[in-house]
Amino acid sequence: MTYTIAAFYRFVRVADTSALQDRFREVFDPEQLCGTMLIATEGVNGTLAGSAETIERLLAMLAEAVGLDRDDVKFSFATEKPFGRLKFKVKGEILAFRRAVVDPTRAGTYVAAKDWNALIEDPEVLVLDTRNGYETEIGTFAGAIDPGIETFSEFATYVREKLDPAKHRKVAMFCTGGIRCEKASAFMLQEGFSEVYHLHGGILKYLEEVPKVESAWRGECFVFDRRRAVGPRG
Repeated sequence: MTYTIAAFYRFVRVADTSALQDRFREVFDPEQLCGTMLIATEGVNGTLAGSAETIERLLAMLAEAVGLDRDDVKFSFATEKPFGRLKFKVKGEILAFRRAVVDPTRAGTYVAAKDWNALIEDPEVLVLDTRNGYETEIGTFAGAIDPGIETFSEFATYVREKLDPAKHRKVAMFCTGGIRCEKASAFMLQEGFSEVYHLHGGILKYLEEVPKVESAWRGECFVFDRRRAVGPRG
């Protein structure tokens, strides 16, 4: 069997997280899907795998329930089951940001994968990798700054101690699937940075859409499943 892997998130107000959890549990079981979806009042975040038909049913349900746009989903494939279990979990946040209160609905400017290279080639733009150290070690964009953090919660401290809104007027950020850099961009705007951009769909969307011959990506991208890492398409 070939597994279709769908990685997605959406920041949106969820009034009843438990009810939404129950809806998905009633429709899908571990024989159909594997992976994890987090549900919080700020939205949903997940990476799930199954047959192509099952993933299409999942995305249709997500579109109806939380307005997820299919174009925002990152797709990849595996010949072996990438996750051991199926979990629909209710959490306080879909992405923890413990050192600051952040409104993720007021994020920076999306940059499409096709436009990313031009942005990061601008010498006035600070390119910032918002991922953890073990992720940046195996791959990143050429010229990107590694903040040297071990957890995403440390990002706020890094920004406050190392960056200056008066000096760093243009900042472009990226992460694996887009969720971390989107929330980080909202935080940086709150901190007074004026021009903040983030890669729409993250590295996974970039690797999916940008041919290897045109890619500014160097190395591989760490993923949180049994594949461990993925690279640019041919």
